[in-house]
Amino acid sequence: MMRRALVSTLLIAAPTLAQAEPARYELDPAHTTVAFLIDHVGYAATLGLFGEVVGTFTYDMETQELSDVEVTVQTGSLETMNDARDEHVRSGDFLAVNDHPEMVFTADSGTPSSDTEGEVAGELTLLGQTNPLVLDVTLNKAEEYPFGHGRFVLGLTVRGSLNRSDWGMTYGVDNGLVGDEVTLIIETEAMRMDE
Repeated sequence: MMRRALVSTLLIAAPTLAQAEPARYELDPAHTTVAFLIDHVGYAATLGLFGEVVGTFTYDMETQELSDVEVTVQTGSLETMNDARDEHVRSGDFLAVNDHPEMVFTADSGTPSSDTEGEVAGELTLLGQTNPLVLDVTLNKAEEYPFGHGRFVLGLTVRGSLNRSDWGMTYGVDNGLVGDEVTLIIETEAMRMDE
C-alpha cells in the first residue's frame, strides 16, 4: 500500500520535476520582434526593426539559472518603413551591412530580482566591436502553447539601451541629426527544444 502511494506521488510529481530541469529554448521567429527607437533631430523618435533574428538559451524554471544565450540579428533585415532611410542605415554611415551582416548578443548568466523579472548582462558584437550590454527581462508567461506546436513556451519582454558611438557608429551624433542613445524593444516567445 505504501509502495503504491509512493509510486503515485512520483508519477504526479514527474511532470513538475522534468519541467524544473535546465532546458534549451529557441526564439520563435514568427513571434519575435527586435526593434529600436532613436531620436531624429530632436523632433521625434524613429522606429526601426529587424526581420531576421535567431536565438537560443538554456534556462532552469526552478532555480532561474540562465546560460548559453546567443541571439543573432541579420543587420540587412533592417526596416524603418522608408526605403531611402533603410538604404542609408544599411550603409557605412550606420550598420555597414556588407562588411558586418550580423550583430550578436551573448550572455552566460542572468540576475533575477523577482519570480518574473531580472537582468541579463552580456556582450553585443556590432560593427566588429564587442561591448557590454545589459538587458532588463520580464517573464510574462510560462506554459504549454494552447494550439499549434503545443510546446512549452516562455513569453518574454526585454528592454535596454545603448550608445551607438560606443561601437564606432558616430554619424549624426556631433551635429545632433541622429541621437546617440538607442532604445531597444524586444518581444519574444521562446519554445522549449526538447519536445
